[in-house]
Amino acid sequence: MKLTLRVWRQRDAESPGAMATYEVDGISADMSFLEMLDTLNEELILAGDEPVAFDHDCREGICGACSLVINGDAHGPERTTTCQLHMRSFADGDTIDIEPWRAAAFPVVKDLVVDRSSFDRIIQSGGYISAATGTAPDAHATPVPKPDADSAFEHAECIGCGACVAACPNGSAMLFTSAKVNHLNVLPQGAPERETRVLDMVARMDEEGFGGCTLTGECATACPKGIPLPSIAAMNKEWLRAVRKVRR
Repeated sequence: MKLTLRVWRQRDAESPGAMATYEVDGISADMSFLEMLDTLNEELILAGDEPVAFDHDCREGICGACSLVINGDAHGPERTTTCQLHMRSFADGDTIDIEPWRAAAFPVVKDLVVDRSSFDRIIQSGGYISAATGTAPDAHATPVPKPDADSAFEHAECIGCGACVAACPNGSAMLFTSAKVNHLNVLPQGAPERETRVLDMVARMDEEGFGGCTLTGECATACPKGIPLPSIAAMNKEWLRAVRKVRR
């Protein structure tokens, strides 16, 4: 498979960036998208050129590091992470545009690498529970109704990749924040910080410069882990509940 790649190149956060065009040949349909980029980088290094910087870690669809916009779609044409996207999704002779996440709260570090530490700060503001030190309690010590457990697991699947932000026309982080709020707020272990959690995390999200949510639904469509759009409504409900309780 022979492909034409148009890749965003940017030396650092202060430098202007531009698309650069490369030709790659001998690409197998069974390669992952990141393996294809490895092939490109090997050719660039052998030619004495600077390789393309891009984020990756586990390459198993778990870590959420592989943040690329491919032909205008977060993570590419399939609903999966970039590392799990295979070249069989493209055809011989295709031209592929590869860009970093585009959001004010995700500044470009270099080439295809963006700074997503804003997500970390949102979690640090309230994505935790109070837990006494000492011996861990038995797993069955605190009963959790199955619907609540299922909801918690569904929201806990969020890997913080940022595809929801990249896909949103407003650059909103509501789906990510709602997943982190809801997976703790539905559990009894999360009850002590239930009100402060949602208030602090939403406030931090706004401070980080993410856009407002208009429920276009692109976030849920792009999410590789299937976090549902109603998660945002559930967080809004939690926020209103917390505001009413704090104001009493």
